[in-house]
This record gives sequence, structure tokens and C-alpha cells, in this order.
Amino acid sequence: MERKSQNTTLCYIEKDGCVLMMHRIKKKNDENKDKWIGIGGHFEPFESPEDCILREAQEETGLTLTDLRYRGIVTFVCEGWPEAEYMHLFQSTAYTGEPKECDEGDLQWIPRQRLYELPMWEGDKIFLDLLATDEPFFSLKLVYEGLEEATHLSGAWLNGRRIR
Repeated sequence: MERKSQNTTLCYIEKDGCVLMMHRIKKKNDENKDKWIGIGGHFEPFESPEDCILREAQEETGLTLTDLRYRGIVTFVCEGWPEAEYMHLFQSTAYTGEPKECDEGDLQWIPRQRLYELPMWEGDKIFLDLLATDEPFFSLKLVYEGLEEATHLSGAWLNGRRIR
């Protein structure tokens, strides 16, 4: 069996004070089940982070991103995982096309001020804050415990300094 890379991408697409979010309710065996997340996924062989997020955005939303900002890298360390995941984080404010139905979840434009009301990973709120404050390119490490049950963020480090 071919093993997927532990490199992933995530992008928050913004328009008119709203962010395109995906409610992950359709995919079986989904570690993100019932959570709201941005758009993204796993690298294919030989893809750069930009190649991956452009492909994933097209596949998941039908949108072609025309303004892409590479904002940071998030390292996830989770209890029960054999190795860390490195997520390349992007923002986009321009695209062509219209959103289409996605087979992984329901897409919805959410007003930025309502994002934190949605069920999401605790660490996602940290990097959403960094994006909102226009933090320069950053490295964020998030350590989770209890992945199989009520997952708990046990630590967070921004650019090597513990913040939680």
C-alpha cells in the first residue's frame, strides 16, 4: 500500500468579510469529522506546497486561486501518530470560478466574526488568529493528546517559543 506523505496544505479563501469553510460530514473515517476547516489535503508525488493547494482547491471547491499567500507551516504532533504532520498554511483573496459541491463536506461562506463559534480543532483558532493579525511567515507547533476521544491541545509553540 502506498503511504501518503505527512505533508499537507490548508487554505482559507476569503471574500467580502467571509471565509470559505468546509463542514467535514461526508467522508468516512475522517479525523476531521464534524469539524469546520479550510480547504486542503495531502501532497501528491513531486508537488510543491503551492502545487498541492492549487490542485486541492480546484478539486474540493471548483475554484482556481489567483492570489495565494504562503503564510506559515504548522507542525502537528499527535498521540498515536507514528510521525508529525507538516501543514503548509495559505490564504487567498482572489479566485475564478464558482464553488461546487464537495464530496468531503459542505462548503459555506462564514462571516469572519463567527468562525470561532464553529466546532473546530483548538489549534486552528491559534493559526486563524495569526492570519487575522497578519503575522509574518511563522512556524507553529501544536501537540495534541487523546486523539481517539476528546482531543486536547496540550501545547503550542510559535517560532520556537511556548505560547500555550
